[in-house]
Amino acid sequence: MTEGRPDFPVEPWALTETGLDHASLAVHESVFALSNGHIGMRGSFEEGEPVVVPGTYLNGFFEERPLPYAEAGYGFPEQGQTVVNVTDGKLVRLLVGDTPLDLDYGEVVEHRRTLDLRRGLLRRHTEWRSPNGRVVSVTSTRMVSLRRRSIAAIEYTVECTDGQGDLYIALQSDLLANEPVDNTGTDDPRASAALDRPLAGEMAVARGQRAVLVHRTRRSRLRMAAGMDHVVEVPDTSTTDIEATDDLARFTLAARLPQGSSVRLVKYLAYGWSSRRSAAALRDQVEGALATAKLAGLERLVREQREVLDQHWQHADVEIEGDEELQQAVRVGMFHLLQAGLRAERQPIPAKGLTGPGYDGHTFWDTETYVLPVLTYIAPVAARDALRWRHSTLELARERARVLGLAGAAFPWRTIRGEETSGYWPAGTAAFHINADIADAVVRYWHATGDEAFDRDHGAELLIETARLWASLGHFDDEHGFRIDGVTGPDEYTAVVDNNVYTNLMAQRNLREAIAAVHRQPDVAGRLDVAEDELSLWERAAALMAVPYDTRRGVHMQSDAFTHHEEWDFASTPPDCYPLLLHYPYFDIYRKQVIKQADLVMALHLRGDAFTPEEKAADFAYYEARTVRDSSLSATQQAVVAAETGHLALAYDYWGEATLTDLQNLHGNSGHGLHLASLAGGWTVAVAGFGGMRDHDGQLTFAPRLPERISRLRFRLNYLGRLLVVTVTPTRATYRLSEGEPLDVHHHGRRLTVGEQEVAADIPPAPEVTQVHQPPGVAPRRRGRG
Repeated sequence: MTEGRPDFPVEPWALTETGLDHASLAVHESVFALSNGHIGMRGSFEEGEPVVVPGTYLNGFFEERPLPYAEAGYGFPEQGQTVVNVTDGKLVRLLVGDTPLDLDYGEVVEHRRTLDLRRGLLRRHTEWRSPNGRVVSVTSTRMVSLRRRSIAAIEYTVECTDGQGDLYIALQSDLLANEPVDNTGTDDPRASAALDRPLAGEMAVARGQRAVLVHRTRRSRLRMAAGMDHVVEVPDTSTTDIEATDDLARFTLAARLPQGSSVRLVKYLAYGWSSRRSAAALRDQVEGALATAKLAGLERLVREQREVLDQHWQHADVEIEGDEELQQAVRVGMFHLLQAGLRAERQPIPAKGLTGPGYDGHTFWDTETYVLPVLTYIAPVAARDALRWRHSTLELARERARVLGLAGAAFPWRTIRGEETSGYWPAGTAAFHINADIADAVVRYWHATGDEAFDRDHGAELLIETARLWASLGHFDDEHGFRIDGVTGPDEYTAVVDNNVYTNLMAQRNLREAIAAVHRQPDVAGRLDVAEDELSLWERAAALMAVPYDTRRGVHMQSDAFTHHEEWDFASTPPDCYPLLLHYPYFDIYRKQVIKQADLVMALHLRGDAFTPEEKAADFAYYEARTVRDSSLSATQQAVVAAETGHLALAYDYWGEATLTDLQNLHGNSGHGLHLASLAGGWTVAVAGFGGMRDHDGQLTFAPRLPERISRLRFRLNYLGRLLVVTVTPTRATYRLSEGEPLDVHHHGRRLTVGEQEVAADIPPAPEVTQVHQPPGVAPRRRGRG
């Protein structure tokens, strides 16, 4: 699949497609996707054509498939999990006379589609001339309800506008299961595995204007139901019919349109799934949801959507003056982040959200390290629910640890339900840092909310069991302290190494926070049989954690001996050979100083309390020259550390790269689904980069500085029941609480007590810096500076 680079007009609160760009069709399907964390619908057209990946998804609903190995080994996962394109309810096919509306045929006189970020609606207007010369105007409004978890709705209106007299049309509103999806034409291993007719029909019911289909997956044995109901407004003569078979339910409306009149169809959709409930029970659930949605009516659903988003933007908006393109991109990212997590409710947040089949719909460490730090401060309930899902998989993680001969819990590198499904050991199971990433997200949420019930019922247990993993995975060495060997850090181009600094420092925090959790929650510690000698072991391991350092070069080693590896020959690497993993053997990549994505640099951010300012500056410069950003995860972390070390223009460039990853399809694969972690980077760079926010040990500190292009930055954080509003200009920062009791924060080391009245503080000059360099050909994308 060849994907183009979209070109969206710059708008502060919307994303608009004007005209039909076939090269960017797949990307547009991703960026116009609607979701609520339970249901996800890609932005394909109601008429079904043209389409690349039609895509409707239910969070946590998947099919199993065997994982093939040329040579199997002990502990290798046996089953993969792949998200299923479930029953498609988006379809409303239009026949003008006897000619189907298809934007690839006839003439598109006018076409415009807009994602409204304030209202959570996808609006579309198309004027189309059919091959027989008749002209119709089609408008539609699509929504996936953020208030009603199981509901989506589509309003579809057709108007006769051509002055040629009465027009006969037919609308076919479908539920279509086992929709054919073309996964050919790509050799990218990140793309979704193809599934051939994964849904087996169990029930098909149709009466009046309502239909329900119930299906079950063949291997994972999960059951789902999809239902539709309709409201019709017609100006003249019409007929209706409804039918349902195993894989297709269809409501047909035929109508005569006098000149200048229109027909309006409102389609209500409901989805549900279960691993335990019967087909009849799921049918009843969906029919009940449809009945209440239809009773409420479309206008009420739209009003509820606006109310949810008004509250969201009040707590989450980032305001940027000086770069309208960046302003739009950051808001688009925040909108998709909310969609991904708001109603997930103890289901995972996949790396692509519910916007496409990329990565098979799996959840990775991206969730805890990139997405949850944002949700913790803008939508803490969503962060809590994601962590409760991790806790629900704890027994599977304990079993995985037992298989690996380890104590505690070993969470999976990639999964949908909680089992490990990565078939590549060096960049899967060996990446044990995901356990500390989960612990880090637990600690951040606890400090930011003070949620005692979560700490007691979920958080403390997660911290204790992940600490046990590190105590059993590492060992004490008389010369180097506590070592953690044979692991892979965030940099997947340097696999199965000893003492990865990021892993070790995150494990260190994990151990210390587990000790604190034991003291906070003695009942939980008692239930888990935590003994005093175990606490002593954790304390000693944390105190003696190995952190390799190259004294000759004056930098930390990403892992043992990394700085002694042979340098990668960047000068001889052609630009079209990135990403390297698609053009060079791993054995060559693994033994060279070439870095896929921020690794030690990410430690400078997330464990910045473990480094001096001088160390951060030296480390950043060294690793900047060796990082190729073959992962969309990298630009965000490099931006944050670049800002902290004084490289403000570079941080600004990386900010643009992170936020525009999907809007400009910078990695060439946004058609598979959005890069949620990179979208989260829009907020992260604003707040942690140019706002300088850190939350080490539960203390909010800020060190804001703006790049030259930005004249004003404002962001908000939810913290311990308060809403903190921070405004940054080139010379001053102000802090104000719009909700809650006074709060102590630090500004460039100065303590401030913040209340309802603004507290202002001057911003000191940025430190003098020496220029840093990226590998040839992989400098950040630099946008015009006006």
